[in-house]
Amino acid sequence: MSALAGYLQATIEASLSDDDKKLWAELSPLIAANGLEASLLAKPPSATLEAAIVAKTAELIAQREREIVTEVFNKTRTLRFTKLLKHLLKPTTGVPVITTNYDRLIEISAEEAGLGVDTLFVGQFAGHLNEQESRLSFCREVSLKGKNVQYRYRQRVNVFKPHGSLDWYYREGKPVSYAGDLPLPRLIITPGLNKFRNGYDSPFDRHRERANGAIDKASRFLVLGYGFNDDHLETHLTPRIKSGIPTLLLTHTLSDNALKLARDHANVIAIQHVSVAGKDGSSVFVDKTEFFVPDLALWDLGAFISEVLEP
Repeated sequence: MSALAGYLQATIEASLSDDDKKLWAELSPLIAANGLEASLLAKPPSATLEAAIVAKTAELIAQREREIVTEVFNKTRTLRFTKLLKHLLKPTTGVPVITTNYDRLIEISAEEAGLGVDTLFVGQFAGHLNEQESRLSFCREVSLKGKNVQYRYRQRVNVFKPHGSLDWYYREGKPVSYAGDLPLPRLIITPGLNKFRNGYDSPFDRHRERANGAIDKASRFLVLGYGFNDDHLETHLTPRIKSGIPTLLLTHTLSDNALKLARDHANVIAIQHVSVAGKDGSSVFVDKTEFFVPDLALWDLGAFISEVLEP
């Protein structure tokens, strides 16, 4: 979020109307002092300024995504999530993954791990939102056992993106998925008060409902780099964690909300970066007690995989 704030501060003003430049002049010092999301909540942007923020956000994320995808394509980089998927149980209904990010790195990670990816969209050009058709596209065999029909599906990851995706656009008033870059607004929800309102539009609403449904059914949670500050998910996720669902939380810096969960609930194991007496390491919360592990970046998914999951 801080990198996005810096990018907006450096680039957005040139594309604004005179009225929006005045509004941005009021927002800019607030963002510098309080951060992007808090400032947009305190002083909501106009519709045109919000559109400019969306465009600049998509521009930055797409640029960063392109750099990473190029490395993955050239086999000079393996994404951490690709390594993680090899160690996860894979239910026949698919591995549910919820991300508030806009990039396609989860989808790429899954394909690099040899898995299918169900995004609820069907089609390569202007793909349409159709959950049933998307799910059935992974069916590999249908058999009859007695009077029961059984389906065998390809192993896959079900990706739910309640804040949108870089490959989502509107076409004739309907959401579509197209992987290429178009000179059109992308369907992403940026921070601020409008985030909650826009979350009830298609396809955000269906992805949010599926995400919350997966949260409600989960028997355990692995949470990576999430701050527990999102209204779209918090009505389901935090109560489930507080109810006793085993939870592993890995992040560089625990937010205040995440830190409270780790300190108050024994079912939460949380790991973050910390430096003690000049020595870097990991702060590990187990059974509401904090431990310092020097020299190991266990909060980093790659280090966690190599140190804990791999022999």
